[in-house]
Amino acid sequence: MTSELKIGDLVLAKMKGFTPWPAQIVQPGSGTNTPNSKKSLKKGHHWVYFFGSHNYASIEENNIKRYAEYKDKFISMCNTPVFKKAVSEIEDFISNLEKNPNYQLELPSEQPAKSKDDSEEKFNKLVTPKRTKKAAPVKRQNSDSGSSSKNSFSKRARQSTPRMDENGVADGIGTVGSAILNFPSITDAPESPTVDLNNLSELLKTKNISASKLTFGFIGLGTIGSGIVKNLINSGHRVNLYSRTMKKCDEIKEQADTRKVGLVNTYITPWDVMQNSDIIFSCVTDPRAAKENVVGNCGVAGRDGDILEGKGYVEMTGIDPQTSKDICEIIKNKGGRYLEAQVQGSKSEANEGSLVVLAAGDKSLFFDCQSCFKAMGKTAFFLGDVGYATKTNLILQLMKGVALVGLAEGLALADRCGISSKDVLNIFNLTNLACDYMTNKADLIAKKEFKHVEQAIEHMQKDMKLALDLSDQMKQPLLMTSTANEVYKHARRLGYDGHDASCIYMRTRH
Repeated sequence: MTSELKIGDLVLAKMKGFTPWPAQIVQPGSGTNTPNSKKSLKKGHHWVYFFGSHNYASIEENNIKRYAEYKDKFISMCNTPVFKKAVSEIEDFISNLEKNPNYQLELPSEQPAKSKDDSEEKFNKLVTPKRTKKAAPVKRQNSDSGSSSKNSFSKRARQSTPRMDENGVADGIGTVGSAILNFPSITDAPESPTVDLNNLSELLKTKNISASKLTFGFIGLGTIGSGIVKNLINSGHRVNLYSRTMKKCDEIKEQADTRKVGLVNTYITPWDVMQNSDIIFSCVTDPRAAKENVVGNCGVAGRDGDILEGKGYVEMTGIDPQTSKDICEIIKNKGGRYLEAQVQGSKSEANEGSLVVLAAGDKSLFFDCQSCFKAMGKTAFFLGDVGYATKTNLILQLMKGVALVGLAEGLALADRCGISSKDVLNIFNLTNLACDYMTNKADLIAKKEFKHVEQAIEHMQKDMKLALDLSDQMKQPLLMTSTANEVYKHARRLGYDGHDASCIYMRTRH
């Protein structure tokens, strides 16, 4: 359907981080000060004009739906004034078009709409030095005679302290940008993980899994979520998918349909997933995203009057105990059941189905998810009331985070001493220090394969910060964790977001 889209079509276009919005496909370059050509659009993208907000954006065709087909869902879901204005404008346009088939919009001249991913523009501002004028020489006056002293000195201009934004990025200070550029160049960010349903792990083949007859929703197809979904489908579970990148969902469904298993459906909002599922799993990036999927626009429980009676909600995102309790209260107030199910493991363990699941909350929901937990992991623990699983997960994560910093610093010191990292690792693997996690990270450091992402550095640092927040509440000092967290933050500031956490070696080495 999307391949038939053409200029003039009325659609619902979805930008990253926003709900699908009434729009019209227009000529590329419309509305901008410097018109684009068709060549300037990426392949598979369309230039759209948004009603209501009156701006423009290049949108991937997978994130565009025809307005007439999907409008009923979204008009009833989204109640913000700007959205209502957009719906009113597009309906007025349709009405005018029915009266006069030649009716056209008068497109305003405006810059393209900004997405939430303006990191490139921010970085360009960071590394562009600001020129400061030299301060004029200041002559010291002789207080006794009032005459000018023969001796004078130049007073150096005092530089102000850089202002930092909430993410710790300097606000346009050239010296900071120059310092960053002096570090080794950073490769392009790793590509988003793909799912191959035909890649069935040997471990999953040995499991005797009787798939539940319930329908399971799954929100999030990141590094861990992709592997979990693959094993759920291969073990015979019915799965409804939602991801901010709809292309991932469509690729999985296409594979499942090719195999004629009929187990996968895709939806364009978390609310749709909730409506069509018995139990919903959420596995996204951070506490903010986890809560947004529940109470945000088109979220699972975002609409007044929605009832989740008989529904179960399982939060697998690495979050803090308080956020988990907040989500639990929202779900229970809507009549649903809630379970926090934190996972210990990496991308490879998610693909193999060997994760460790730490659960707490509604015990009946824990039992209803047993076939799913068996498909995604080697064991699942029930730890009691909501909060215990998230606390346990953060404790284990800080142990891994501190250990990884020690490994990186040891290998950096070996390199400074002229000792081959290969020799160090050969000896390391013969000692009782060796374990699968440390050996794998050491191998990535030795080969500098930081684009091979088992756990992204931003996710590791997020867990370290949440552990430190927990320690503040408990008044428990965490000296090593605090120091390790600074190493992770510095590595992220150097531009390594999206890379494996082992890339902190670059911070310790340089």
